[in-house]
Amino acid sequence: MTYALQTRNLVKKFGGFVAINDVTLNVAAGARHALIGPNGAGKTTLINLLTGFLEPTSGSVILRGDDVTGRSQNQRVKRGLARTFQINRLFADMTVLESVTLAVCERRGIGARFWRPVGAHGEAIDDAAGLMAQLRLLDVAHEQTKDLAYGKQRLIEIALALAAQPRVLLLDEPAAGVPTGESRELFESIAQLPRDITIVLIEHDMDLVFRFADRISVLVSGALLTEDVPAVIAVDPRVKEVYLGEASHA
Repeated sequence: MTYALQTRNLVKKFGGFVAINDVTLNVAAGARHALIGPNGAGKTTLINLLTGFLEPTSGSVILRGDDVTGRSQNQRVKRGLARTFQINRLFADMTVLESVTLAVCERRGIGARFWRPVGAHGEAIDDAAGLMAQLRLLDVAHEQTKDLAYGKQRLIEIALALAAQPRVLLLDEPAAGVPTGESRELFESIAQLPRDITIVLIEHDMDLVFRFADRISVLVSGALLTEDVPAVIAVDPRVKEVYLGEASHA
């Protein structure tokens, strides 16, 4: 099997506290892989290690067969890794088209020239429009991001990440704070992304996780409790006890 993203015996300590404890993870190329666990399990810490925001105490991160443990965040982006955050980071006063075009220009290395006349960025605008079409954003292309519903804002953040042309996309709670109806639309759009993009997802809404993921890893207290297909995870008594709120003796 070809793996898009792997960790080997990954450990992260903050003083005497072990936040990530000997985690070995294998994410297959093209997978929709969910990372779940109770609050404080270490999920976001693990994402921060994968992206290079944090340095591991020990262990390694392997991106598409390349050990990137010592690589910076920008170097990992250039090697095909992108992420979103729990709280969106958008250009509030820019339109959706402007925001996504700027992200495309940054990837092309012409971000500093973004403010030239619009006609100077024809190809970048075309790329941006293609991303917005994928994520059902064309109808709001000329609206300011701050005026949009939160679900649309989350889609814009995903579009900004996709502008880097990632091969692996890490989504950190994309539905956080999004109303139920909007979160369904959000995940429908994510589900339609091409399979040449591997997606690793952190999400608390289990209905969304089990509909979206083809493999699930469960973290508890910084360690990997189990990993399997959704049907197996759904009936695992250990998962029910520590995460789904069903005591194993119930």
